[in-house]
Amino acid sequence: MTPVELFSLPFMQRALIAALLTGLAAPAIGTFLVQRRLALMGDGIGHVAVTGVALGLLTGTSPVWTAVVIAVLGAVLIEVIRERGQTNGDVALALLFYGGLAGGIFLSGLGGESAAALNRYLFGSLTTLSVSDVIITMVLAIAVIGLCVGLAPQLFAVAQDQEFARVAGLRVRYYNVLVAVLAAVSVTVAMRTVGLLLVSALMVVPVATAQQVTRSFRATIVAAMALGAVASVGGLVAATFASYKATVATGPTIVLLALACYVVAWPIGIWTRHRARLREPFPAGELPEHEACSEHPHAHGPGCGHLAVPHDDHVDYVHDGHRHAAHGAHYDEH
Repeated sequence: MTPVELFSLPFMQRALIAALLTGLAAPAIGTFLVQRRLALMGDGIGHVAVTGVALGLLTGTSPVWTAVVIAVLGAVLIEVIRERGQTNGDVALALLFYGGLAGGIFLSGLGGESAAALNRYLFGSLTTLSVSDVIITMVLAIAVIGLCVGLAPQLFAVAQDQEFARVAGLRVRYYNVLVAVLAAVSVTVAMRTVGLLLVSALMVVPVATAQQVTRSFRATIVAAMALGAVASVGGLVAATFASYKATVATGPTIVLLALACYVVAWPIGIWTRHRARLREPFPAGELPEHEACSEHPHAHGPGCGHLAVPHDDHVDYVHDGHRHAAHGAHYDEH
């Protein structure tokens, strides 16, 4: 069976649906985590979710739901610790890292589970998803996307400036806890796609990539979700084709594809920011305008579209292959 024919099988179609929804949901909440400088929070919650998975395997219940419960409790705990200032965010994340992972491995050993059973959740296993797994993924992912998009103005205000948000009447504590809970749900949604140990990459890398080429928050979250979907679906397709020649895991392939997108976007971002600085070398309102003169009828200004270059006490505009600035009845060429 060829790789193309393989995607006509039900289990591959389920994998595609789960990859698409995960790729949209993880960067949606990841955008607010990056904005709050909590990019590694997803990694910490992922380690805590290992305990939830092991608890589900030990008790014979659904590992997804036990992981959701434990991950949400861990996320709320770290938010409470961070808010009350009992310790800094880095220490709280470290506690989640080590305690969650150690607890998961310990419980897994008590239940007599093999390493392969836990590996499906640590490193992802898209092709083993059942119909019920896909339904759970769809419900949770749609809930995360809907809340992130619907409450984007409030969540952005809280992430950007909590004091301003509090003065504006927003319930800052409520929205902080909501972000933590949505992050925990996103981690459990993505654990069968990229795995708990790599889930933070899918939440952060598409956002970092989008920030290279966008200049507004709305454009960033839309671009991040699009990039996440492309990386997830593209990684699944690439891993499937590559598996015909070697054993290639889907989760790492998705993350590597997301990182490749960042590598491509990084120089583009540097170039666009450089051009923006040339067009706007001074803060708004301080850019001098140059009037037209008899030898040069074009009037340069902030909106003329030509590159502006600082030159001593004035600004030269790049036009017709040279830099010049109109002075009175003539213009100086540099």
